[in-house]
Parts: sequence; structure tokens; C-alpha cells
Amino acid sequence: MTRRPKKTPPPTSPSHELRQRILEYFQTLRIPIVEDELDAVLAQAEKQRWNPLELLTHVLGPQADLRRQRAIDRRIREARFREPVTLQGFDWDFNAPTIDRRQIETLATGEFIRRGDNLVIAGQSGVGKSRIVQSVGRAACAHGYRVRYTTSAELLHDLTASLADHSLPERLRYYTNFDLLAIDEFGFDRIERAESTQAASLLYKVVDSRGPQRSTALVTNISFEAWAEYLGDAPLAMAILDRLVDGAIVLKIEGRSYRASRVRRPVPDKDLKAAKQLPQPTA
Repeated sequence: MTRRPKKTPPPTSPSHELRQRILEYFQTLRIPIVEDELDAVLAQAEKQRWNPLELLTHVLGPQADLRRQRAIDRRIREARFREPVTLQGFDWDFNAPTIDRRQIETLATGEFIRRGDNLVIAGQSGVGKSRIVQSVGRAACAHGYRVRYTTSAELLHDLTASLADHSLPERLRYYTNFDLLAIDEFGFDRIERAESTQAASLLYKVVDSRGPQRSTALVTNISFEAWAEYLGDAPLAMAILDRLVDGAIVLKIEGRSYRASRVRRPVPDKDLKAAKQLPQPTA
């Protein structure tokens, strides 16, 4: 019985070898492009007669956009914002005389963070301070800055707990590492003093440890003159103010409360009486 000669496999084309090599490059660089995606782009490139730069743009562009968005999402999660708010849809007309839209939109570019400037937003409750600082912080995340949002009570509760287990230096380093530390609701109630007798000292340590190179944003509803009484330590209050406010961007917002305006006003008794006297619809 004669043996049939073995068939030699067809030679691999240079294009096929290059394609496999490129796929290996993507795998080495951890760029998640599968074979079908690459083939689709190559087919479209041949059809549209893309030049090499156009081809690279269509291959790498979507992957770069995906990686960039994932990084933004990660920074937003790390920031721990309380609300998913942005400046889009903000009612600029409600308190137009006291809110400078251009100034706040400039803050959202993150340029003040690059300069290491501090930001203080002062005003009574309900005028939109928290939304502004969170929106600016979220925009900063999109510009590549690391942000941490917290309330004054949460911050001091964390630092007070760190005194018990001797981890205060570690927690101070944690809060120092962020490009922007946004402290909301300072002076919102007496919880800082009630839970921590060292509130003034701890707040000073945070502000001082961040130094002049990193930005700190503070949102408060009490005047600067009242800080000494609120914290119960005049020298430390002045030291905090000196480090925070000197050369800082200070926004003082006055006006109507957004929350109060959304509360439904009670219907006057005369209107209720008139409504009851209207003829009722019949089935």
C-alpha cells in the first residue's frame, strides 16, 4: 500500500504575520482589542483608504477614550461626593445678583487647583453652596485632579477616632495627598464641638499639613468673625483662617434659599372653602 505524500500547509502571508504580531503587541500593552475589532477597522481602513495616522486614530482612539473615562469614574468614586451633581442645569437666575456664573465656571476648569489656591464659599443655608463645591470638585476629577469631599463633621469624626488608635499621622497623610480637599458644612451645627473637644486643633492640623501647594475648599454658613467662638479656641481659629483665607478665592453668597422656594405654600382657608363649593363632576 503506497503512502500518500503529506500536504504541506500553505505559506503564511506577510499580512497575516503582521496582524498576529500587532495583536500580540496589544496584549503586551494590555490594550483590550480583540481580533474581530482589529479586522473590522482594517477592512474599513482599506475601504476608506485611510492613511497610517487615520488608521492609528481609529484603532487607539476608542481605547484611549475608554481608559480616560474609567480613570475619571475612579477619581469620582474616590472623591465620595454626596450627590451626583454638576453645573449643568444649575439655576443661575435664581440668585443672579449674588452668584457670578463666569467665576464659578472658571473654578470648574480646575485652574485654581493647579495654582494651589484655596477656596472659601460662605453664605446662609440653602443658597447652593454644597452643589457648587461638589460640581466644581466633579469637574476637577474630569480634568485629572484627585479630589476628596467630606463634611466637617465626618472629617473631625474620622480624625477623632484616629486619636484612639494612634493613626492620626496616617490619616493626615491621607487627606494631604489629594489635589483638592473639599470640606462642606463647616458650622452647620454644633456636632464638631459636641463630638470632639479637639476640633480646632484637628482642623488646624489638616489645613496646615496640606501647605500652600495643595488646594483646600471650605464651605461655611458662619462669618469669619464667629469662628473663634464656634471652635472655642481663638488663637487656633485665627491660625486656621490665616492659612485658609489669605490669598484664597472667597465667594460670599447671599440670597433666597433654593430649598425653601421648593416648599409648597399652604392654600389659604378662603381658597379651600371656595374649592369645596365648586360643583363636583358626575360619573
